[in-house]
Amino acid sequence: MSTRRDFLQNLTLGVGFTAVAQSLISPATASPAPSKQKPARKLRVAIMGLGSYGTRVAEAMEKCEMAELTGIVTGTPAKAEAWKKKYNIADKNIYTYDTVSQIKNNPDIDVVYVITPNSLHHKHVIQVANAGKHVICEKPLADNAKQAREMIAACNKAGVKLYVGYRLHFEPHTREVISMREGGEFGKIMFVDNTCGFKIGDPTQWRLKKALAGGGALMDVGVYNINGARYATGEEPIWVTAQEIKTDPVKFKEVDETITFQMGFPSGAIANCSTTYNFNHIGRLYLVGEKGFAELDPAFGYGPIKGRTHKGELKQPVVTHQTAQMDGLADCILNNKPDPNMTGVEGLKDMVVVDAIYESIRQGGKKINIAKV
Repeated sequence: MSTRRDFLQNLTLGVGFTAVAQSLISPATASPAPSKQKPARKLRVAIMGLGSYGTRVAEAMEKCEMAELTGIVTGTPAKAEAWKKKYNIADKNIYTYDTVSQIKNNPDIDVVYVITPNSLHHKHVIQVANAGKHVICEKPLADNAKQAREMIAACNKAGVKLYVGYRLHFEPHTREVISMREGGEFGKIMFVDNTCGFKIGDPTQWRLKKALAGGGALMDVGVYNINGARYATGEEPIWVTAQEIKTDPVKFKEVDETITFQMGFPSGAIANCSTTYNFNHIGRLYLVGEKGFAELDPAFGYGPIKGRTHKGELKQPVVTHQTAQMDGLADCILNNKPDPNMTGVEGLKDMVVVDAIYESIRQGGKKINIAKV
């Protein structure tokens, strides 16, 4: 039985990746390269939500040079006890969802990484912001653009940073493709084709419940399609058309199963995208420019990411994505480097497109003009 975690772990086996200041960041520039400057101390991180991905992040952080796990937030006492022992977490750094506001007075925690079900992100990010701590929120940022704007506003008001867990923005192969595109090596981008999905397992899991997931494949892994098309072109889409296919109306009663969508960009570039919860072996990004091409296949899983361009095979280092992400964010915060392209505004831009995709489906595939962020 396949799960999202299996999909992201095994994707390599597939056949075929304050508000004004933030909004000035190009949506598709590479995040700053990690520096060799070691801060005086490590970034102190609490993880909120100790499920499978929270566990993956915690394990990856054991290899971090600039970040360390110092706290947890969970509603499960047994998990709290197990994590306390495994990661040597002090009792005073363990919180429940009801006591998270008390984190405000804890100097052992700089940032909270929210890794709870999608539809809880809005509530939890605002809770953390109100407690005066920086926030990393796993994607998707929210259920919709309205919630995303409220989360950004709450963080701005509190004077804290908001990041989204776009781990691929620190992944070397992805960074290289973005760098080549920025350097004009592909010429004008004409077309992007990307796919991302897997066959979901347990029909009782939270990802199939709209109240917790917000949506189905699009919200879960389709965000990779959107974000990938945006950094492949270096542009923001201006229109979208979308179609939904549902082969199992019982299992997918509450959420979407398979969605195909097309996006148009100001330059005339077109992106063709597919995301699904119904089959495996898709997870590829392919871009074509007037002077060349790039392919990442697999493009979006936990790695190793592989790729090639018209110049040959990409041979960038293989990294643990979550380790690179957490060290990269720590570098930005502690060394006062420019914010990476993982801010709340970046997450908002993807949510604006998600809203437009669902609206197109509601209107029978009609072309929807995408509002500017």
